[in-house]
Amino acid sequence: MQDLRYQNIKHTPDDLIKYLSSFKLKPKFSVGIWYFSPGGGRFHDRFVPEMTIEERINLLSEMKNLGIDGVEAHYPNEINEENVHLYKNLEKETGIKVVGIPFAHFYDKQFEFGALSNPKAEIRQNAIDIAIGAMELAKEIGTPNVISWPGMDGYTYDIGTIYPWMWEFYDSSMAKVIDAVPGVRVALEPKPYEPAINNIFRTTAEGILAGQRIEAKLENEVNIKYLDEGHTIFGLNPEFGHVRMGYESAGAAYALVGMHGRLAHVHLNSQPLGNFDQDLNVGVVDIQQSYAMLYVLKMMGYKEYFGIDINPEHMPVQTAIEINIKMVNKMLKKLDNLPHDKIIDSYLYPSKNRGTLEKILMDYLY
Repeated sequence: MQDLRYQNIKHTPDDLIKYLSSFKLKPKFSVGIWYFSPGGGRFHDRFVPEMTIEERINLLSEMKNLGIDGVEAHYPNEINEENVHLYKNLEKETGIKVVGIPFAHFYDKQFEFGALSNPKAEIRQNAIDIAIGAMELAKEIGTPNVISWPGMDGYTYDIGTIYPWMWEFYDSSMAKVIDAVPGVRVALEPKPYEPAINNIFRTTAEGILAGQRIEAKLENEVNIKYLDEGHTIFGLNPEFGHVRMGYESAGAAYALVGMHGRLAHVHLNSQPLGNFDQDLNVGVVDIQQSYAMLYVLKMMGYKEYFGIDINPEHMPVQTAIEINIKMVNKMLKKLDNLPHDKIIDSYLYPSKNRGTLEKILMDYLY
């Protein structure tokens, strides 16, 4: 299991200046196999032809030169015991390995009223079985994270929802999953809404609280050992678009997760404040929030994967991935060149630095 304890190291001002001046993020990029052939939406048919998983993997193998290091695929519909050899061959031939396995807990009809939090015990067990299958496969092939995006878990109406039961159903189910396959980290992806009208974990802070509750329920001695050593087993995979859908500050949200040592993975894109989930290319909307998020990752010395999570309906997937990787690297280069000492001085002594930060942003980023 990846050691995330470095994320909550506290710096003195002088140390932080030296660190920001010397440390450069070297992104390891991952892509999601699901958007290689985006399906239709609620209001339109698909715009691109359907592709088999083998066709998608073959296409991915041709894109190694774009800077791709990893791939993510949902279990069991995109990666499973029958096709995992395709992913193993991909890693052998290109070095692109499976770095995230999200649970397919949102599409099947049985999950209409939720998966791990479903009020029906039988459905919860089906969701538990899927999650355990993903965990076992991740352990077999050395995938650092499985990902829980509880898209259908949540509620429709504020009145009539028994919130403690809803959270307890999810927490207990997840604890069973983690104890069944110890030593594998789960990364939760919070989201305010969609497809559930109100998702079970609407905000970043709710995801952190869920992690604390779930870890308190763990009983497997392997997991207990990790916790005793200060590791987190239930981390987060915050998606930039979901953070902004919830009107959260991206910099603050990612910093909060890192402060708790739970930033297991990140999903990057761009998103208008609020609005429906758009999965736009990085930086094309609200770029200052993207800069703020990346600067926070630089401050904490983030070492995990940068997951590009987009929905390229209107351009070839190769083009979209190339744009996103180039954009992130371009933004990081600008951040490396910032006068970090002046930025920290502006924060510590605001009355003596009126307008300093604004000038820095104007001169270096815009």
